[in-house]
Amino acid sequence: MIPDDPVDVLIVDDDPLVRAGLTMMLGGTPDIRVVAEAGDGAEVLPLVARYAPDVVLMDIRMPGMDGLAATEALRAGERAPQVIVLTTFDADRHVLRALRAGAAGFLLKDTPPEEIVAAVRMVAQGRPVLSPEVTRRLIARVADSDHDRRRERAMARLALLNDRERDVAVAVGQGRSNAEIGAVLHLALPTVKTHVSNILTKLDLNNRVQIALLAHDAGLVD
Repeated sequence: MIPDDPVDVLIVDDDPLVRAGLTMMLGGTPDIRVVAEAGDGAEVLPLVARYAPDVVLMDIRMPGMDGLAATEALRAGERAPQVIVLTTFDADRHVLRALRAGAAGFLLKDTPPEEIVAAVRMVAQGRPVLSPEVTRRLIARVADSDHDRRRERAMARLALLNDRERDVAVAVGQGRSNAEIGAVLHLALPTVKTHVSNILTKLDLNNRVQIALLAHDAGLVD
């Protein structure tokens, strides 16, 4: 017996076999009902207007309008259904664009059927879902973003130095002594010491270790 308020689902995928598989899988669940299918993102808005699904399972790559553009168009409207992006492509830019567009979930197509069913139920209740693999990738992306911000900040600080001071800072980051820096940059030892002192003063640093760390953060030292 179908519950009084089943979760109505629209399946959007350009592969008829995938659509058939998802329809069969979800159709065997008493509290979920597949109300329509689409093979292209351009069909989504008219079908949503007609059937008012609670959840849209959305592929990314389709021949006309892709799933990301369709998600953005759909979520820009009022009373938009929840969207789960279901795809074989897990590139970071896809994940982030889908989530920025308002998708409530992002699952890979090799996600076990029971987890896809559970995800449909969860997003219908307003609870976002991400596959474990996608979650790991997002965490890594956040870490990379933090690294990018550190690099930008470090580069901005090093921009306060003149070209020769910057060369010296990189050499300090490479672990070179003042004598080695002088030999590599063809500078007298007192001149190297003066440059190091100027770097510390200009950048408000306390020691050579801080210079080295800043050069590393800026990506100037391997």
